[in-house]
Amino acid sequence: MTPTPLFRLEGIVHRYDRAWTLRIDSMEIPAGGVFAIVGPNGSGKSTLLKLLHLLEPPQRGQISFRGHAVRHPAPLAFRREIAMVFQRPVMLWGNVRQNIEYGLRLRGMREPEWVEEVLGAMNLRSLAEAPARTLSGGEMQRVALGRALAVRPQVLLLDEPTANLDPQSAAAIEAIIRTTSASPGRTVVLVTHNIFQARRLAQHVAMILEGQLVEAAPVEIFFENPGDGRTRAFVQGELIY
Repeated sequence: MTPTPLFRLEGIVHRYDRAWTLRIDSMEIPAGGVFAIVGPNGSGKSTLLKLLHLLEPPQRGQISFRGHAVRHPAPLAFRREIAMVFQRPVMLWGNVRQNIEYGLRLRGMREPEWVEEVLGAMNLRSLAEAPARTLSGGEMQRVALGRALAVRPQVLLLDEPTANLDPQSAAAIEAIIRTTSASPGRTVVLVTHNIFQARRLAQHVAMILEGQLVEAAPVEIFFENPGDGRTRAFVQGELIY
């Protein structure tokens, strides 16, 4: 029996400012591990991630989550399973600990021991009392990841999480992604234009080009034996855009 996909998209059409941003006939994202979405800048990857967040409906088409067609506004139970970290995370006023606690406070929860565990996992204990808005870019990204993970999401959406970071900070974020995706039942959907990062981290990879799904496949097939010439050109660095 074929497992139910985490997300299924059918007939998706979405646009901003009269420009067609996404036109995806059919796409599935399996549950578990890391699913990377690659493609050139401006190809529609981030728009797709926002739709998967279930806070905004597609203008046409249907998104299903765990086999259930999503009607908007999406059920709170669905939305609480999903957390998203943007490419340029916004730090809230207050210190690092208060940022990590934010989602829990919104839900009326106080879990100081869990917050300490998250701080440790993000290597932020030494910065717990530091004003969050004074941190470096890599530190802010770790705070944003910790803030998202503190509410125990089953689905973590990451939009270019290392795009603006130095190599050492990027390596630290990738290590967190590996650990996070190894948790039973958790899925990480990673948007990146870095094909090397996708190959290092993902089990499945999809390529978006000019708003359309070109190919989706297990990582070995995607990189070693792609079925579409455009995928092959992108992987080999030959795609001109």
